[in-house]
Amino acid sequence: MCLHFVVWLYHIQQTPLCLILVSSCVYRPGSGPGATVLRRVDLKMKKLDSTKSLLIKSEQLLRIEDHDFAMRPGFGGSAIPVGIDVQVESIDSISEVNMDFTMTLYLRHYWQDDRLAFPSSNNKSRTFDARLVKKIWVPDVFFVHSKRSFIHDTTMENIMLRVYPDGNILYSVRITVTALCSMDFSSFPLDTQNCSLELESYAYNENDLMLYWKNGNDSLRTEEIVLSQFFVEDFQPSFGLAFYSSTGWYNRLYINFILRRHIFFFMLQTYFPTMLMVMLSWVSFWIDRRAVPARVSLGITTVLTMSTIITGVSASMPQVSYVKAVDIYLWASFLFVFLSVIEYAAVNYFTTVEEMKKLKRAKIPSSYNATQAMAYDGCFHDNEIDLASFTEVASTPNTERNTQSRNSTVSGPTEGTRLRRRHPLKKNLSFIMSNSYMIDSYSRVLFPLAYLLFNIIYWSLYA
Repeated sequence: MCLHFVVWLYHIQQTPLCLILVSSCVYRPGSGPGATVLRRVDLKMKKLDSTKSLLIKSEQLLRIEDHDFAMRPGFGGSAIPVGIDVQVESIDSISEVNMDFTMTLYLRHYWQDDRLAFPSSNNKSRTFDARLVKKIWVPDVFFVHSKRSFIHDTTMENIMLRVYPDGNILYSVRITVTALCSMDFSSFPLDTQNCSLELESYAYNENDLMLYWKNGNDSLRTEEIVLSQFFVEDFQPSFGLAFYSSTGWYNRLYINFILRRHIFFFMLQTYFPTMLMVMLSWVSFWIDRRAVPARVSLGITTVLTMSTIITGVSASMPQVSYVKAVDIYLWASFLFVFLSVIEYAAVNYFTTVEEMKKLKRAKIPSSYNATQAMAYDGCFHDNEIDLASFTEVASTPNTERNTQSRNSTVSGPTEGTRLRRRHPLKKNLSFIMSNSYMIDSYSRVLFPLAYLLFNIIYWSLYA
């Protein structure tokens, strides 16, 4: 038994494309020799592939082969307007050392190309992927000052092209870009950074292509962004022009955002340890001035610890040529620690001079070993010498004259005698040298007050 039927294939415009005659003969057992089943299909029907026919229909629908898409739409006429819409997905990282940031965003382009218009009864758009994008004209938008950028390609290239019947086009890509951000670290870590991502056409100046924010300030949308070291305070789009001497003026779009740094991390890692090291250096003021090993080791330990903190902070920062706020605090604190060591050096020196003077006034017995006395703390001690056992120094004519002159009534200066004014500074210095223990007493008050005053001024200026 043979069946004959006709298959009509229609073109998209509802016109007959081809006519194929298909015949199929089925031979049942006993109806013919060999008792076999045979199907015969026309060779033209075998060549038709549904997956390939869809692509052919799309290209024919958009008439891609009929136009030169190497040229922009409306070439030779006015500039083609291209609207931009951005949705920021995340800010992946911010590097102070490299002065850049990494952002992932959805970049959408809107323009009209009459060459891609097609008839449609229901006025529905058609959506395509990256394979068709390579065959038509798209805007050549790039990121100014970008270091690295790429289009995501998992599992396919994250590119979407949507064509409307009237020729309006939506072109969307998902991009991760690393761009330069000129940061000012004068107030670091109490700083606020202003960064921007700039978009511009690479080949078409303002006479050929006009970039603009499609929906004004609403063209820039963001999801909730949480960063470890920064608060994202504001996202704001803006517009400007860029001039190049060889090619002219270009439209440029800006994605501006403000980053305010979290201070709590640096308080725990830098400021609190620095404050504790400065306060620890003040402990030496309450240690006896004769305990040389204890006070020297405490001073050296705090100085080395401060040096380690300063080195660690400098290693995580760019090598800038100006002073940062954290540098001011660290070096001022280092100065307080260093001065506490210098203070004990002065106390030890004045104490040694004072005791040496006391020893010179008395006759030192031959059995007294000054080297052994200094081996313990590095200075002489008058309380270790029994001055009562020393023989009284015999009076000499010079000493008698000095005694008489001190006991005699001071007469007025004779004519021609120059009067000498006693210097208060020298007198005060001599008084401090003879009472070196008072240096520690004053330091217990002056050092904390000076450091407290420094902190008040510092935090009022930078906080």
